Amino acid sequence: MSLSLIGRIVKGLQWSSDIVVEVAQGISMKSVLLEEKRTIIKRWIDLTVDTYPPESGSFLRNQKDQFANPVGAAIAQGAEALFDWVIGDSQEYGPVVVRRLDDIVRIRAVQQFSASNAVAFVFLLKKSIRDGIPKQFLKDPDRFGELLKIESRIDSLALTAFDMYMKCREKLFEMRAMEIRNRTSRILERACNKYGAPHEW
Repeated sequence: MSLSLIGRIVKGLQWSSDIVVEVAQGISMKSVLLEEKRTIIKRWIDLTVDTYPPESGSFLRNQKDQFANPVGAAIAQGAEALFDWVIGDSQEYGPVVVRRLDDIVRIRAVQQFSASNAVAFVFLLKKSIRDGIPKQFLKDPDRFGELLKIESRIDSLALTAFDMYMKCREKLFEMRAMEIRNRTSRILERACNKYGAPHEW
């Protein structure tokens, strides 16, 4: 089964349900997703950028310089690495996947996203994938089972993203608490120096 034929099916030509199901029996879900990788990733990036305010989203989408737009670069680079893991077979994330996921989550943690909104971008990959698959294709039980396994890997990725988010938030709180303590300490030290009080606190 050639990938060109798969591409014609996935791109939405008007095939009858019977033909699509028959073709689906000869190819794997992974083959279809690999054929449509560029489109799925682009759609996922667009959906993720849409979680930002309109002005920010426009900048993230249009500014191609990764130094001027590090957030957009992190999303684009992360999306490809995460997609590759999701449709792969490895149960381990590997250093690249961990780094790419952490890059995106860390940014969203600093940007004051709530926990649910911060990791919601991971689940948007499900929508991107399903939007790229003809509905008739999913009538094949085997291919639908493959899709459910892929979506289970996305769920696993989302849970890992949530753990990363919580660690980032805890670190931010610790840094802010330390900053407040240091600021208070300096104020007390100046007051003690001014009024001759002992430095005991």
